[in-house]
Amino acid sequence: MALKITVDPDAAEPPYEQIRARIAERARSGELPVGYKLPTVRGLAGELGLAVNTVAKAYRALEADGVIETRGRNGTFVAAPGDAAAREAAAAAAAFAQRAHRLGLDREAARAAAEDALRAVYE
Repeated sequence: MALKITVDPDAAEPPYEQIRARIAERARSGELPVGYKLPTVRGLAGELGLAVNTVAKAYRALEADGVIETRGRNGTFVAAPGDAAAREAAAAAAAFAQRAHRLGLDREAARAAAEDALRAVYE
């Protein structure tokens, strides 16, 4: 199975974001199965005619989101869904709660701030 990603140079979103979004969508839909080995950064950059740093930035973002995982010299693979994402979300929520508490917000004000932020992203 080939990755087959295209990047539109005239699109409003930058190339690294197009790569990140397409791989994430395909991994989350199951089109790219868990354990699928992605091309190397250099390989994908050459295939797409992009700078190595552009593809590397997309891979770093995907890894931070828990979509892919790098296994050293063995390569980069599609990660199992949920595990890393759930841990990352829990860590972000804990950091938010601690920061809100340090700012002196009560529970309801913190909850309202979180709900406003979620509404802005999801609606």
